Amino acid sequence: MMVGLIKISQGDIIIKDHSITKDFEKEIRNVGAIVENPDLYKYLTGYQNLKHFARMVPGVSKARINEIAESVGLKVSIHEKVSTYSLGMRQRLGIAQALLHHPSLLILDEPTNGLDPAGIHKLRNDLKNLAHQEGVAVFVSSHLLSEMELMCDRIAVLQKGKLVSIQEVQDFIYNSEVSRVCLEVEPAQIEQAKQVIADLHKTVMSAGQPGKLSIQMNKDQIPKINKLLLDQGIQVYSMQLQEQTLEDKFLEIMEEKK
Repeated sequence: MMVGLIKISQGDIIIKDHSITKDFEKEIRNVGAIVENPDLYKYLTGYQNLKHFARMVPGVSKARINEIAESVGLKVSIHEKVSTYSLGMRQRLGIAQALLHHPSLLILDEPTNGLDPAGIHKLRNDLKNLAHQEGVAVFVSSHLLSEMELMCDRIAVLQKGKLVSIQEVQDFIYNSEVSRVCLEVEPAQIEQAKQVIADLHKTVMSAGQPGKLSIQMNKDQIPKINKLLLDQGIQVYSMQLQEQTLEDKFLEIMEEKK
């Protein structure tokens, strides 16, 4: 809908004060996008592809093409044919094409597809720089939740075409006072530890390893429980706060919405 490929079911989309339904050409000038996979001419070189796309938008110079090729890590291979590119290289060239004309909004669908860990790390930093330093709005669609947690400032969750939630990532993940704590005690004292914690009306679960328990509690209760266990002569080797991940929170919301 944001790039005009399908009809808007309801409402309107406004980008830089231009409506997609009333002023599509002016609206779309402010957008750079990759939907699913970048469409490239494989018989042309990377540079020739960028030059071709540059002709569609006024004001894109050769210097800009070289600058964007270097910024996405294709400086060495930009004059090679795209047919020789790996999946990750084609993905980087697609991002370069989307950024050529200095868009105000960059839309990316699974942007880390085909990238190696170093490439993902660089892309993440580049997108953050675009957003925070250059003021580009970056809209990312992905099912790689661990990567989105590291990349994004805000998260929106869709379920069956409905917007379920939109929040700052940190607020979305950590909006609960109840935490999960992994406790490790002397294996021979595990049942005694379970009983002590159960007497405090806490939820106790086995962590699947000898001597380890998983407990739901408020973070500020950790010192109290630690002292109580020690007072009962139970040897406590560690108490580790298990932070909730974006994936944990997403699955929790999906379960609630059923």
